[in-house]
Amino acid sequence: MSATAFSRSTLNIAKHTVRPSYNRRVLLASAVAVGTVAALAYSYHNNNNNNNNQGGSIIQKALFGFGASAVTTNVRDASPVKHDEEYYQKVYNAIAQKLIDEDDLDFGSYGPLLVRLAWHNSGSYDKNDKSEHKGGSYAGTMRFEKEQRDPENAGLKKGIDYLQSIKVQFPDISHGDLFTLGGVPWRPGRTDLPVDVTPPYERLPAASQETGKYIRTVFADRLGFTDKEMVCLIGVGHALGKCHRENSGYEGPWTFSPTTVSNEYFKLLLNEDWQIKQWDGKRQYEDKKTHSLMMLPADMALKFDDKFRKYVEEYAKDEEKCMKDFSAAFSKLLERGIKFNVEPMVFKRLDEQ
Repeated sequence: MSATAFSRSTLNIAKHTVRPSYNRRVLLASAVAVGTVAALAYSYHNNNNNNNNQGGSIIQKALFGFGASAVTTNVRDASPVKHDEEYYQKVYNAIAQKLIDEDDLDFGSYGPLLVRLAWHNSGSYDKNDKSEHKGGSYAGTMRFEKEQRDPENAGLKKGIDYLQSIKVQFPDISHGDLFTLGGVPWRPGRTDLPVDVTPPYERLPAASQETGKYIRTVFADRLGFTDKEMVCLIGVGHALGKCHRENSGYEGPWTFSPTTVSNEYFKLLLNEDWQIKQWDGKRQYEDKKTHSLMMLPADMALKFDDKFRKYVEEYAKDEEKCMKDFSAAFSKLLERGIKFNVEPMVFKRLDEQ
């Protein structure tokens, strides 16, 4: 199935996660996020919608990571699958229910944190590393303190701890599969390997770097992404959640709707006036109008690098294309360095069962 294959029969919409306080927003359906943006859903409320939903309509759509990326070099073969799709559906359900029941994190959702966990669990891959330290999501080494101590992974232990009760309930699932499960379609086969295969530090993108050259060094030379994929991954990924000073040295959200998946980041990056924030923390930008939003130095590279900017402009104008392209790019990220031998599994949302 291609990344553009959007149909009512294959797209999940987690309606039960939409709280009344989030009306007229594009909502992150964290009940099916399960650590990946490949299972983000979004719902549009008509501007005429009133509190009892009369006289208005709700247009509901969903975004998933369709299609498997073709990785043919420097890969590990996925392990034989121990369980059928019903087993993984139960894992999915357990995490989805927990995301509904526990909402005591930023903006009432653990979804953005689990998305970051999936990203960082996968983004350590280096296509040029032929050793056992090649990184990626296969080995599940994010479970070890050694990888958690990478400065770029600060704060992720909270997400790992959050999923620990699911691991206890379903002990056969590997950590790599657990940290990425939730995409539609999604494939199991990652295997827990020992701590000595943990990838080295400084592979994840450094937010302090403000040049297109640096971003391409990470995303193209190491991970194998195109300029367009880089822009999409960064922009939609940064639309979710916020930075925490105690973790990264940066503070604040990128958008006004940090539990949503949308193209808002691209619009704000282009249309707002950004200035250096005057504070005692790391160098970051703030919007002049409200002083409530922030951009990292690396974000500004997307605005001022001509090759990147054309894609920023494209996604700011066309949210549908932005969502489809992000779906494909994020699916590709989650499968970096793995050769799967099973067909993707498609899970049912809670209200479909």
